[in-house]
Amino acid sequence: MLESFDLAALLSLALALPALGALGLIAAGRWPNVREAVTLLTATALFACVWQLLSFVQAGFSQQLVLIEVLPQLTLALSLEPLGMLFALVASGLWIVNSLYSIGYMRGNQESHQTRFYVCFALALSSAMGVAFAANVFTLFFFYELLTLVTYPLVIHHGTEAARQGGRVYMLTLLGSSTVLLLPALVLTWFIAGTTDFSPGGILDAAPFDFSLGLLLALYMFGIGKAALMPLHGWLPAAMVAPTPVSALLHAVAVVKAGVFCVIKVVVYVFGVDLLALHASTDWLVAVAGFTIIAASIIALGADNLKRRLAYSTVSQLSYVVLATALLVPLSLVGAVVHVAAHALGKITLFFAAGAIYTASHKTQVSQLDGIGRRMPWTMGAFAVGALSMIGLPPAVGFISKWYMLSGAMEAQRWAAVAVIVISTLLNAAYFLPIVYRAFLKAPATTDSAHAHGEAPWPMVVALTLTAAATVLLFFMPDVPLQLARWMLQGAY
Repeated sequence: MLESFDLAALLSLALALPALGALGLIAAGRWPNVREAVTLLTATALFACVWQLLSFVQAGFSQQLVLIEVLPQLTLALSLEPLGMLFALVASGLWIVNSLYSIGYMRGNQESHQTRFYVCFALALSSAMGVAFAANVFTLFFFYELLTLVTYPLVIHHGTEAARQGGRVYMLTLLGSSTVLLLPALVLTWFIAGTTDFSPGGILDAAPFDFSLGLLLALYMFGIGKAALMPLHGWLPAAMVAPTPVSALLHAVAVVKAGVFCVIKVVVYVFGVDLLALHASTDWLVAVAGFTIIAASIIALGADNLKRRLAYSTVSQLSYVVLATALLVPLSLVGAVVHVAAHALGKITLFFAAGAIYTASHKTQVSQLDGIGRRMPWTMGAFAVGALSMIGLPPAVGFISKWYMLSGAMEAQRWAAVAVIVISTLLNAAYFLPIVYRAFLKAPATTDSAHAHGEAPWPMVVALTLTAAATVLLFFMPDVPLQLARWMLQGAY
């Protein structure tokens, strides 16, 4: 009984802590040092709370906490399961380093509206916790939409016409796809299954609607616009007008991770892997994800703007998770889950490095980076580690997730998927390794008036060094994400 009470209290606390932190940030807005201390303390407290929840998952505890009963069998409710546990660990852990990084970035670039920035960031993490611990599709949808709304002020932070245009694309794509596609999928699920509660092995029975099963899957996959499947990917590069810490939030901490998390969760806990394998072809989803991976990689290859290159890299990397999930085999699903953590660490490192480069030198183009590694060795060393993870090379954790994906594709004899993974890996190397080469092995241009700069402010350098170190550490110690992925699969087959 005590364990159940503690679990319910911790689930409530995980949702409430960032929201309470936002109130504290508003109160401390006049005093920057106090405000930033509140941010760091709240982020640390949230991670400690989530880490405690991990012990309940490891011990096999499960409990549903009903927040509000909207209608009979339709509730806002939280519960604990392995996949949500991984997403919560990733989001809460990276909030700490992102907060540290933000202090250096926002002060170093003398950004305006800093209190609003930190408040919206905290609310985004509260929404992410709601997504992670959602007990049913209705709760997932509610917090998914809330995450879009609270991150909009971050996207338009600079207030320029470009920022407002990026914000319009962001809102139109994400709210449009979820309203037109995801909401009908929720209603159909409730109508067909009589519930929206997640359950290992799925909640749908194929018998009454064999023909419409594939249609329902398509509504979910394209309705989850945050997964950035083409053609619903344009919001992600458009949102790059935001400050770099926001880009890190969008690409690594919460937003896109919420997207691919929802994809895996819906496949495993709504449809069920066996049901999809028997009654609905996922070949079309493999094809769409494969196309997105290759097309986005080619666009990234031709992008000279560093953040644009990283944005299209994210579009490509997210579809690795969708592709691996659509293969419906255990090895690839493990790879998909691990890639949620691997991509988060690698990509946040890359965006941190991009922001550090901008802060120290005001360079934004890849063609401007000749010799920059000599002036910013910590930053570009961390960038190299993040690049290795995105390519899928050791000793970075991206190697492990790609290995599982490739092994799953080969086990299933899905040779087109194998080809996509191999070709895209070569493309990843083609658009990342030249940056590292330029940074360390080419001399700065003689006309470069900014070549004498050093590293960015120390909070930024510390943050990117920590995420790069974690990317390597998780390669050698991947037990937690691997174990959570395997526990998820225990009930999936």
